[in-house]
Amino acid sequence: MDEQTQIEIEAAAFRALRKHLMEDRPDVQNIDLMNLGGFCRNCLSRWYQEAANERGIEMSKDEAREIYYGMSMDEWKAKYQTGASPEKQAAFEVAFKENVTDKAGK
Repeated sequence: MDEQTQIEIEAAAFRALRKHLMEDRPDVQNIDLMNLGGFCRNCLSRWYQEAANERGIEMSKDEAREIYYGMSMDEWKAKYQTGASPEKQAAFEVAFKENVTDKAGK
């Protein structure tokens, strides 16, 4: 497979993942994704922002989230976010540290 084809396939897979999380399964909470998978929608939007920034495209965290979510974070939270139990919040603190904070420092 040539490099351009690989890039196109990877981009299509990313779009499918985004559609699945944003349209097909908005009921799956970010906290559950982070606790089980070590990433969430916010991570995906951050990776999008970082890729843009690496290419010299200025993009803020909020701009990247709005592109990824297709709406502002406030709108997303109002439509889809539910409360989390103390147990889920505690697990999130660990998962966030292991998957986001620790990696940012490396």
